[in-house]
Amino acid sequence: MNGYPLEIPRSIWTGIKLSTNTAAAECSDNELVKQAVRGKIASFKTLVERYQKQAYLYARGMVHNSDDAYDLSQEAFVRVHKHLKRFDPTYPFKVWLFHILSNLCKNHLRQRKTRERVVTSADEATVLAVSDSAAPDRLFSQTEIQAQVWNGIGRLPEKFREIIILSHFQEMSYDQMAEVLEIPRGSVMSRLYYARLKLREILTEMGVEL
Repeated sequence: MNGYPLEIPRSIWTGIKLSTNTAAAECSDNELVKQAVRGKIASFKTLVERYQKQAYLYARGMVHNSDDAYDLSQEAFVRVHKHLKRFDPTYPFKVWLFHILSNLCKNHLRQRKTRERVVTSADEATVLAVSDSAAPDRLFSQTEIQAQVWNGIGRLPEKFREIIILSHFQEMSYDQMAEVLEIPRGSVMSRLYYARLKLREILTEMGVEL
């Protein structure tokens, strides 16, 4: 386990199909941003196609509701487009996008705490995935282990849940996560370590072994 208290197998998220297209592969994110700032709508569309499913998956894992996750991921792109000229090209576009989305999700969760909400275990445990031709709220069937792991992730405190998703499902580096969360790199490493410990504890209680 490379010294870590928990390593989530890739099989947990192999059913999640992220968008790809030839045009996106030909330009870097930052180059696409430059083109979009100059008014090239197709370049911004390419950015959306590249990250819309990753953004949706992240939001779904954070807020446990498909409709809310779709709205939040869409709002993130609206805000990105509105503030494109503010983008600092010294940072990766993905980090900027997920920083915006992270704040939107956290604000949503804070607002939701003021309302009563019943979340079923099935809703918490199900991960939404989108095929290239499907609507964003279409569910793929999940194996039992996938459902159990996502159920366990859903039981984590918000800050632990977020860093697990960023690390394991968005495959961000420590430095990228530090930028998204606006915390020191050392804090990222510590938080991820304890998030994995807590998740292992939860999964063990559930009878799940990874």
